[in-house]
Amino acid sequence: MSASSDPEFDPEAHTAGENLEASKSHALDAAEELKAAATQKAQEIRDAAVERSQQLRDIAQQRAEELRHQATEKSEHLRDYAEEQWTTARSQIDDLKEEGEQYVRQNPTKAVLIALGLGFIIGRIIR
Repeated sequence: MSASSDPEFDPEAHTAGENLEASKSHALDAAEELKAAATQKAQEIRDAAVERSQQLRDIAQQRAEELRHQATEKSEHLRDYAEEQWTTARSQIDDLKEEGEQYVRQNPTKAVLIALGLGFIIGRIIR
């Protein structure tokens, strides 16, 4: 066997093997770099998602607070309006009651006859 036919001593075979190992090493390094870049990009996306989520949460809390404030103002306004209407109605009822009492005091016979007449009519309607 000659030295040129033995692969251990063949300079071209030795160089091809080195090239293969270098290519493997380069491919592994590239894969590691790609993996590191993908991991970094995934972390950046997660961080951006967390930041955006916090922004949306803050916006939602702010809007909820605004709505709560508006609802409080509206309920106070409605309560004031209802109290005002109740006071007005109460005053009108008291005025009517007072006018009725004065009418009865001034016209007792007439008031009794009207009451009897209304009672009789209502009694006939109900039967």
